[in-house]
Amino acid sequence: MRSTIHTKEVKVWDPLLRLFHWTLLGSFCAAWFSEDELFESVQDRLSGEYLQEVHVWAGYAIAALLLFRLLWGFVGPRYARFRDFVHRPGETLAYLKAVLAWRAPRHLGHNPAGGAMIIVLLLSLSVTVVSGLALYAADKGLGPLAGLLVAASDGTIDAIKGTHELATHFTLLLVVGHLIGVVWESLLHRENLVRAMITGRKRA
Repeated sequence: MRSTIHTKEVKVWDPLLRLFHWTLLGSFCAAWFSEDELFESVQDRLSGEYLQEVHVWAGYAIAALLLFRLLWGFVGPRYARFRDFVHRPGETLAYLKAVLAWRAPRHLGHNPAGGAMIIVLLLSLSVTVVSGLALYAADKGLGPLAGLLVAASDGTIDAIKGTHELATHFTLLLVVGHLIGVVWESLLHRENLVRAMITGRKRA
């Protein structure tokens, strides 16, 4: 019979946080795969306007999710709050060194490295969304920023487009880094972190 010390689980991630996590992933994937000029073969089969509509609404969804996460970081349950996982840079670097040495301590909530990744991801996604809205306004004359950028010059449009593409690619790199971190931590502490974000429960 297995010891209850190793099998007892506790609730860590609340339902809204889990819904945010998976909806954000789905929205980012929808925005990425509907990006103009990304898949020419797909665009040959689908209307360019349809793809753009998917891209725009995925961007709006991400914007709404970011606003929710900002609020939830202050009023949500313990493990969703920023004060629970935002650490000083020195603490984060020390934790990363311990991770590479395969001796990092386990955290029930987000560890210092994971917390830092969340903050950088939220900031990168914010830049991606704002630059996307700016590009939509400047290039198409549509969206909430249209009144400010509808008369933008070609140079301004190119600059905004470059910023949006750079932020998008940087966010994708962060997502890959996040996935590597999840696998690494799951192996290090012998627990399935993906399952934990689905069920909300982790080993006590």
